[in-house]
Amino acid sequence: MQRSFFFRNPSVLVFIACLGLFTLLVTVLSEGLGIGVISTSFVKTLGKTLCLCLIAIAMDLVWGYAGILSLGHFAFFGLGGYMIGMWLMYERTRDIVVNSLADVEIPPTAQEISDAIGNQIFGVVGSSDFPAIWAFAPSLPGQLLLVVLVPGLLALIFGWLAFRSRVTGVYLSILTQAMTLALALYLFQNDSGLRGNNGLSGLQNLPGAEGIPQSLISIWFLWGSALALGLGYILLAWVVSGKFGSVIRGIRDDEARVRFLGYSVEGYKLFVFVLTAVIAGIAGALYYPQAGIINPAELAPIASIYLAVWVAIGGRGRLYGAVIGAGLVSLISTWFTSGQVPPINLGFYTINWVDWWQVVLGLSFVLVTLYAPKGIGGLFDIISGALPPRRHGADLGPDDGALREREAEQ
Repeated sequence: MQRSFFFRNPSVLVFIACLGLFTLLVTVLSEGLGIGVISTSFVKTLGKTLCLCLIAIAMDLVWGYAGILSLGHFAFFGLGGYMIGMWLMYERTRDIVVNSLADVEIPPTAQEISDAIGNQIFGVVGSSDFPAIWAFAPSLPGQLLLVVLVPGLLALIFGWLAFRSRVTGVYLSILTQAMTLALALYLFQNDSGLRGNNGLSGLQNLPGAEGIPQSLISIWFLWGSALALGLGYILLAWVVSGKFGSVIRGIRDDEARVRFLGYSVEGYKLFVFVLTAVIAGIAGALYYPQAGIINPAELAPIASIYLAVWVAIGGRGRLYGAVIGAGLVSLISTWFTSGQVPPINLGFYTINWVDWWQVVLGLSFVLVTLYAPKGIGGLFDIISGALPPRRHGADLGPDDGALREREAEQ
């Protein structure tokens, strides 16, 4: 009898249970719905960390399972943030404009309101006209659709061109990094239609929720981020657990042999690349409303390199390892860069952790790569290896026999 997916993958249930318990605990301790032990700013930090864990498992699928070291997935993450940020900023500005014109004797026309909104948003870059890319900004369903379509379409075009040309290895990594850099440089321009280096701001203010405190809104986003991470984890665990997962592992280990066996290697790679880009876009759409602002610096290639470091430290090729790496490094990074860690005075030099944190992170990556290639997640292999094998109920031989029966009883 065919066993269910969750029965065959108990680690998925364990992860979902831990995620649910974590979310419940934070909710109970929060200022919004709990006893106020955890501040609103830290709740936002935890919500953003869950979003980073979501893009980390996407990176783990494309790199850890399929062997494609992409250094451009933060570009898809940022695009998802820009797409939802356009709606948030448009609606927030529209509310401000409508309220400011409410007392005028002659009611403004729809065109006058639109012009005023455009002037408020784009006046900082010397313009007042809405670019064509803002056509769906007044529509939440339209922008949510773009959160999925824009990163997915960019990944489809880039992946189709790269994979059909059979670009692999370090050359593919360089191309993905070049794509990210080109996109960031384009967004830095004022005529990009996304306010240049000013980016989109005020994203933490939800339209229609002006009377709701941020302490409660932060809990909503925490729930949304946890739900997205849970569903994303289940989806990717299902993808890698069947025949599809075996094929992409084969592509990672010996691409030529998989192609010789008749599989469409390029098709499998393209599917994984596009799927993970869409997941990254969704993660970005949840992340930046909690951050409150997005600008082109968020798409810098270094961000995608950090993403690869998180997955490597956590243990690539295992989804829970990516979550551990992203969550742990993100929270430690927040702690070190917040200025809360006291500096170390060596007499001749003072170590300020705000400046030295990236060095510590780089050294950690090198040490993990050299001495613990399975990352933190590899500890679970050590623990499981120390336990006796579970033989009860398992087939231990090709036919019935006393030896197998005796072993099953031990």
